Amino acid sequence: MSELTPAQAGYYFPAEFALHTATWLSWPHNPDTWPGKIETVFQPYSQFIKTLVAGEYVHINVADAVMENEARKILTQHDVPLERIKFYHHPTNDAWCRDHGPAFLINPDSRHPKVIVDWGHNAWGGKYPPFDLDDVIPTLIGKAYDIPVYHPGIIMEGGSVDFNGQGTLITSTSCLLNPNRNPHLTKREIEQYLVDYYGVEQILWVDEGIIGDDTDGHIDDTVRFYNEDSVITVIEHNKADENFAPLKHNLKQLQTMRLLNDRQLTIVELPMPDAIHYNGQRLPASYANFYISNLHVIVPTFRSDRDDEAMEIIQSCFPDRTVVGIDSVDVIWGLGSFHCLSQQEPAV
Repeated sequence: MSELTPAQAGYYFPAEFALHTATWLSWPHNPDTWPGKIETVFQPYSQFIKTLVAGEYVHINVADAVMENEARKILTQHDVPLERIKFYHHPTNDAWCRDHGPAFLINPDSRHPKVIVDWGHNAWGGKYPPFDLDDVIPTLIGKAYDIPVYHPGIIMEGGSVDFNGQGTLITSTSCLLNPNRNPHLTKREIEQYLVDYYGVEQILWVDEGIIGDDTDGHIDDTVRFYNEDSVITVIEHNKADENFAPLKHNLKQLQTMRLLNDRQLTIVELPMPDAIHYNGQRLPASYANFYISNLHVIVPTFRSDRDDEAMEIIQSCFPDRTVVGIDSVDVIWGLGSFHCLSQQEPAV
């Protein structure tokens, strides 16, 4: 690799709502992620893939031919067409491809119009060892594609950042400044890595994540760009709920922010679902963990009275896409949902 950073070489990370070539996934296989119920996730997971392949390719990391055959069997049982699915024999520890998958940056004018950034991965602050297989996934994909791979050398997760595609990144202090990630770096130093390796010019910070989120507050559960100057943010209406105060605080922070062009953010408020508990544990259920594919916005639903309202609000933000709700009550027991499970590969 040259000495230039991706930003210096003219690369940037496109917004999720920009056109995709494919969506990357890592096949769920770790029973510890969904203790006692991993078999329940394959129906909603297959429905997710079936929705994706309507408009783009799906690339799935599997350990080997045995896991590939098992995945093909399950997908076929759920009537998922396989023509647009490609399997890569890249063993993983877990299924959360948003966080261990490749960060694709693009520069249409370069000899290599697409590159990968391979951030370090430590399973959300060392919570779920081992994570050695997940940590090398982006480099394996870079080798499969024969494209350059950058190694910043610090911990970063795809779920902790969201982009407007026009130079702005939003993240949370609760996650990126957590001492279990990069304790040797100051806020300013972390910002410089984001600028250098995501090709952005501006970093916006909110403070809080949602209760039950074992990632220490990933932004993809709280605030999401839906166009270059507009965000959807979750709020809790019930003052007795633990999420009420932190989400209200985030909203106040968003209301004071200005973009690079000095415009205020347009803010759309999204309700939180009713609290979900399993085995006495509050789960991080949030409608903000939606995934934007080429044709659809795929929204986790939670058998809550607020499901329909949330989907209508999200649909109003994406008039050119169809909102699809997929039951995530079993998926969320793994402490994540459809956005956490996926990573987009942008078209160039």
